[in-house]
Amino acid sequence: MNTESPKLSSTVLWLMTIFSALIVANIYYNQPLLGKIATEFAVSEAAVSKITVLTQLGYAAGLLLIIALGDKIMRKRLILFDLVLVLAVLVWMATADKLWMLFVSSFLLGVTSVVPQLFIPMAADLSTPENRSKNLGLIMSGLLLGILLSRFVGGIVGDLFGWRSIYWAAAGLMIIAWGCIYRLFPEIKPNFTGNYLSLMRSVWQLAKTQPVLRLAAFRGAMGFGSLCGIFTTLAFHLEQPPFEAGPSVAGSFGLVGAAGALSAAFVGQLTRRWEVNKIILVSLCILLGSWLFTYLGGNTYIGLIFGIILIDLGLQSTHIMNQSDFFSIKTTATSRLNTVYMVSYFIGGSLGSWFAAYAWEFAGWGGVCAVGVIFASLALFAHLRYAYKLKRN
Repeated sequence: MNTESPKLSSTVLWLMTIFSALIVANIYYNQPLLGKIATEFAVSEAAVSKITVLTQLGYAAGLLLIIALGDKIMRKRLILFDLVLVLAVLVWMATADKLWMLFVSSFLLGVTSVVPQLFIPMAADLSTPENRSKNLGLIMSGLLLGILLSRFVGGIVGDLFGWRSIYWAAAGLMIIAWGCIYRLFPEIKPNFTGNYLSLMRSVWQLAKTQPVLRLAAFRGAMGFGSLCGIFTTLAFHLEQPPFEAGPSVAGSFGLVGAAGALSAAFVGQLTRRWEVNKIILVSLCILLGSWLFTYLGGNTYIGLIFGIILIDLGLQSTHIMNQSDFFSIKTTATSRLNTVYMVSYFIGGSLGSWFAAYAWEFAGWGGVCAVGVIFASLALFAHLRYAYKLKRN
């Protein structure tokens, strides 16, 4: 790390954590609200589910096209410019009166809501070596809480004030975030001197030459696809008998998932006793086994609660260990390693949402569970097939 770089103050660290939660939440507010959106625009549930798919595809595109720029241009300027775009897209979503507008704005919201992934390498550069892991862990906790609690908040606000109100509220929060970042965040000089094309080539080169990174990316993609399958269709499932529940109930399952996901924050302590590959194996088995509860108990709140806790526990444990695995690669291009991984992660999520939406239309809850099992099984198969072979090599 450049010794002339400013240090990471506790104020900036906590603002990064809070703003990571608020910005990433923009991507997930829609999930408990899909039923209300479908009703307003008089379209099928499968059609309106494209909103979730497009948001995740947009996020993957933003990760690929924007995050690597943090190595090339001033990060603070990039973050501030990006937040202006986020604000504009949120206002468009809140005022959209055509379904195609929601599709386009959802994709663009995903593209622009990548600021937390700019915070992470920024915090790494500003941290001392002894505090780096702790600081990054705090930001990741904020990111995780934003993902999970956004479903709960989106459902409650949507039930009380209509689905558009959450996007107006989010726009106001982005204005506050912009002002705080402008006044309080330090600036860091870029460390890549090539052009944008060469920057993108370096990302592709990492993907081609690092098998550990490719395996982590595939496990992450399939695991996240498994999770997104259930949250994309959960609102539709809960609208039907025996539940007949609205968006606030669907959103509350974000709180349920938070219990499992936050438990995964302690998985790093297991590395003192177990190797990374063993922890990933157990985590993927938990993820796969969670679908047994979700399918057999799918018509009861207890079954869904246990299933979602285990899905989030399995996925987030795998996610943390995946990052530990590929960040151990000896290279200074950590932002670009994260670009490869996170792009793959959200492509997997969009595929899981897409397949689950169509499975719901043609096969109901059983079809959704089948999609989740397939995605989790692919992650487990790849791990068993390649992880220990790579370790031997």
